[in-house]
Amino acid sequence: MIAGILLDAFKKLPSPDKLIEKPRPLTTKIYDKNGVMLYKIYRNQNRTLVPLKDVPDFFIKATLAIEDKDFYNHKGVSLKGIIRAAIHNLTNPENGKEGGSTITQQLVKNVLLTSEKTWERKIKEAVLALMVEEKFSKNQILQMYFNEVPYGGVAYGAEEAAQKYFRKSVRDINPSESAFLAGITRSPSVYSPFGLFPDLVKKRQEQVINEMIKAKNLTLEEAAKISAEPLRFAVQKEFIKAPHFVFYIKELLAEKYGLQTVEEGGLEIVTTLDYSLQQETEKIIQEELEKLKSLRIGNGAALIVSPKTGAVLSMVGAKDYFDFEKDGNVNVIFSLRQPGSAIKPVNYATALQTGFTAATIIPDTPITFKIAGLPPYSPKNYDNKFHGNVPLRTALASSLNVPAVKVLASYGVDRMIKTGQSLGITSWNEPSRFGLSLTLGGGEVKLFDLVQTYSVLANLGEKIDLNPLVSVKTSRGKILYQNNCLLKKNCPSEKVLDSGISFILNSILSDNEARTLAFGPNSLLKIDGKTVSAKTGTTNNLRDNWCLGYTPSFAVGVWVGNNDNTPMSYVASGVTGATPIWNKIITTLLAERPDESWFMPENVTEVKICRATGTLSCAGCPNIRSEYFLKGTEPKTACQFEPSSLPVKLSETSQ
Repeated sequence: MIAGILLDAFKKLPSPDKLIEKPRPLTTKIYDKNGVMLYKIYRNQNRTLVPLKDVPDFFIKATLAIEDKDFYNHKGVSLKGIIRAAIHNLTNPENGKEGGSTITQQLVKNVLLTSEKTWERKIKEAVLALMVEEKFSKNQILQMYFNEVPYGGVAYGAEEAAQKYFRKSVRDINPSESAFLAGITRSPSVYSPFGLFPDLVKKRQEQVINEMIKAKNLTLEEAAKISAEPLRFAVQKEFIKAPHFVFYIKELLAEKYGLQTVEEGGLEIVTTLDYSLQQETEKIIQEELEKLKSLRIGNGAALIVSPKTGAVLSMVGAKDYFDFEKDGNVNVIFSLRQPGSAIKPVNYATALQTGFTAATIIPDTPITFKIAGLPPYSPKNYDNKFHGNVPLRTALASSLNVPAVKVLASYGVDRMIKTGQSLGITSWNEPSRFGLSLTLGGGEVKLFDLVQTYSVLANLGEKIDLNPLVSVKTSRGKILYQNNCLLKKNCPSEKVLDSGISFILNSILSDNEARTLAFGPNSLLKIDGKTVSAKTGTTNNLRDNWCLGYTPSFAVGVWVGNNDNTPMSYVASGVTGATPIWNKIITTLLAERPDESWFMPENVTEVKICRATGTLSCAGCPNIRSEYFLKGTEPKTACQFEPSSLPVKLSETSQ
């Protein structure tokens, strides 16, 4: 019988080479741009490899004292250790069971075998331990052990154990912490400070210290001092910073490299996120939303990017990621929501491409559109008033609805859709779904896409894709990805909008006087001493409220509302809702920076015009202002002539 067991044990015996050949699941780590750890990704084992030289000498001695006193004397199996453990377990069971397996045997069991309690497994373990001792040095075995042994939960290896229990690297743990970690490996669930028997933690640590005294590694005085040192365990909430952002990163990388590589490959990922800015943004959102509770506004999101590089600097996908009851873990930045008037710049970008100018006079007067198969459509302004003839500049800056719909009707919905898609809108894939209300927010978009769109305007028509990554490296330092835009300042871009058109839109959206009709002269869209372009949006049903704004260096998008689509009780763009959050964020970003504006492109000219007519000013004109035009579109006549009309004439009742 015994011969049969031995024969079976030797069959298909794994090679000791697998200790170094077998790929071990490694932990992928995500950092912000300054090296702040944001998150660790792992599958079943959270593991970070460390060389033996980084493991404190005290920790090594404590581990040997409690686990394998004869480690440097045996050849893989210790008969003396087996006998000593048996005597201890019979005579001192109250002090915890002692194992007879050597460190080499434990390593073999963890890496090459299973934990099943059979004679066959124990025989294989002993044979393999002898083979391992022949092949590897003691220090090599010890290093493998410190990188393999389980310390509780998904923490495998000394480094992750130190991080799990003390939020520090293993190289920084003190003797008291070392004695605790050395003792927990025998039974992590029993000796865990977060388990059912926290009172056993100190007893086990004392046992380790006593064994070190016996091994002459400690004096009684040293032992007493270490024992008196309190153990301060880290709070066991999952370690994560900027959660919406890191799971966005995980998804991106899984798509690119595969989920297994992300969860087991030990990647080192440096992102463009600025965690200090992230913290400030989170704080602003929480504080401002607290003020809005009475308005039934329960959630908010914000995205901050660098238009020049596409770098994602901050991403707050909701007020509280961990509020699972209210879907706080949903990243609203990628949710489809109606943008309200925040989409109007796409309409007017198209309008400027089709012959309109910032000075074009548009009648803000009643109109009804009758389209076959659809009920009559009569757009109205936010204030339920009509304002007569207004220049395009005022119509956009003050977000008048009726002129926006008339402009869209003049060239057609399909052209606005194409412009939006070129700027970065990814959700307008079924043009037949949309009508003239598209310019008022009738087509759902993502906040991410809106910020991309506004970044194009900030870049004077150059589209640089938003990119949250700086670099991706393997555990061995091989570079899988490097963001050359940040490294070489040579960003790949695509010209999707004329520079002159972008410049004119930027001028309109930063014109505080032009938006006074809607927002007054001192709204939160005005940033004193700074040139900032901004646009708000609110849906008619009060389910979504937005504010987006930008400079050449920053683009900021903010949304507020409720995840379950319940309407807010009240929100006033420019006063409440998203705008105060946006104002505080952009003010923080620009506080220490000089004012930054856009250089006028060569294809733009500045002309004195008559405000009332949009023509050149005449000698007796009572209302003159400077206006920007694409060269060749500036007016040729002065204001003694009839007022200019729309490039495409619109009747007051369209079919």
